[in-house]
Amino acid sequence: MSNNNYNSPPLNVSNTVTLKEIAKEANVSVSTVSRVLNGRGKSAAGREVSERIWEIVNRTNYIPNKAAQSLRSANRGKGELHGSIECLLARMPFSEKDQFFSELARSVEFEANSLGYDVRYSFTTKSLYNREAMRELSESHADGIIIMGRCDKQVFALLNQQFKSICYVGLNQLNGSCDQVICDGMEASKSAVNYLISLGHRRIGYVGEIQDEIRYLGYRNAMIENGIPTDSRFVKNVKLSYKGGYEGAKALISCCSDITALFCANDNTAIGAMSALQEMGLSVPKDVSVIGVDNIATSRYLTPSLTTIAIPIEEMGKTAAKLLHDRIRGGHQIQIKAMLPSKIETRESCMKLKTPK
Repeated sequence: MSNNNYNSPPLNVSNTVTLKEIAKEANVSVSTVSRVLNGRGKSAAGREVSERIWEIVNRTNYIPNKAAQSLRSANRGKGELHGSIECLLARMPFSEKDQFFSELARSVEFEANSLGYDVRYSFTTKSLYNREAMRELSESHADGIIIMGRCDKQVFALLNQQFKSICYVGLNQLNGSCDQVICDGMEASKSAVNYLISLGHRRIGYVGEIQDEIRYLGYRNAMIENGIPTDSRFVKNVKLSYKGGYEGAKALISCCSDITALFCANDNTAIGAMSALQEMGLSVPKDVSVIGVDNIATSRYLTPSLTTIAIPIEEMGKTAAKLLHDRIRGGHQIQIKAMLPSKIETRESCMKLKTPK
């Protein structure tokens, strides 16, 4: 990971961050930042610059509201806007960073803009319990809302009172009456654990959230289906974040040094876990294999690069925007559940166990 020793001072994560500010801290042009964020970074900027930019994006929790302004202008030039939509970042408090949701938000925004909608990212689950935030929400007169990530029944009930058109997008299926775009977190987790087992690992730790988390159930089911006893000592219940992964991996290895592999519930957690292992003098994957879920852009630029279950983030965002648009226009009346597939991206952080334990 980058050490972030550059000429410009670090950005303040509490403020709204722009492409220009990211470019300034990374000491590159705005166009270079734009190319990296749109998936052309490796050829356009090189590994070191791409890693530097993504580190800043992660740390500042950048959400590209401004990145789509030119597209919005182009749409306005072609004709009237259809309206506006809100987005709820249900699992991403402002104090934390999660590149998965940043990439998902970017995909939703660009697709919605192309359909003629202005998009706002004004709300998190926490802010919905604030009177001023709820007043702003009720007065926004938005045509619909996209929920990114799992939310509880109480939050969903609040949103149902405000919006006729709702679309949820995430890895856990939502227990509510609305359109949903799902990449099955259960199957993603089982694929990850089954891959580790195919490499000879049986002492596999889990790092991530547990309560109402389908990725944890996928881990347990895969172990049981392969005849491997589950061990509560091999499980660390931590937030899905770099810090959570770091602390979880340290705690696991400190109490269970015979663990040979870690399944982390998302890539941010896996990146934190890898940092902890390396700090403890362990080699990834020689001593401990690590696998994550999401395939965020940063995962391929790590050393070693992260093996992960690739979630089709861009397609999930696009599909959610299209479904909401069709719902707003009255194109469909029944609840639609779109299931998108995941796939494994094998890289350098996992290896076959020479002597099975």
